[in-house]
Parts: sequence; structure tokens; C-alpha cells
Amino acid sequence: MHELAIAQGIIEIVNSEARKNGFQRVLEIRLKMGEFSGLVPECLREFFPVAAAGSAAEGAELRIETVPARFRCLDCGYEGEADRKNACCPHCRSTAVRMTAGREFYVENLKVE
Repeated sequence: MHELAIAQGIIEIVNSEARKNGFQRVLEIRLKMGEFSGLVPECLREFFPVAAAGSAAEGAELRIETVPARFRCLDCGYEGEADRKNACCPHCRSTAVRMTAGREFYVENLKVE
């Protein structure tokens, strides 16, 4: 249920930008969400209207782009998807892999009026 707190944080960002830039209404909010961010897009979409009520973002469309997980093998240098079933590099089968993308979550941009 932390998606409600996340939605409220998005509204805080929107309100801050509205004060700084003088816009009255947000038409669209674009988010980048890593597939391993720990957030559930459907839950965020469900709680967003509650958080946005009475703000410049009320009625705004929430667009969420999922960022796929990417990994780097510390042994052979491969970068890309990992063998998730075996949690290893698909090239050298090493388990020394580090996630380089897929945990991020941020507001990419706002479309305002």
C-alpha cells in the first residue's frame, strides 16, 4: 500500500513545479518505473486519483513506462538481460552479475496547460 505515499510524492513534485513555473493544470504525467522498483503500476494508477484530488494534477493522465532490468557480468563484461531462472550471465554462466537498470522510479516529464 506504499503506492498511495508514492502518489502523494508525485503530487508534491507537481505542486512544487506548478509554484516554480506558474502553470495551473497538469494534463499528463510521465513516469519511468523499473521492473524491479518494487512498485505495482496498477496500484499506483488506482491511488493516483485520490492523491491528485484538489491539486493541479486532478484529472491528469498517468503514463507509466516500465524500464526493463539490465545486468552487467563482473566476470566477462556482458551487458544485457540475465538468465533469471538461474540468476547468472547468459554468456559465461557466472553468478557475479550486477543490476545496472530496473530499479529506477522518477517523474520523466509533465504536460501542462
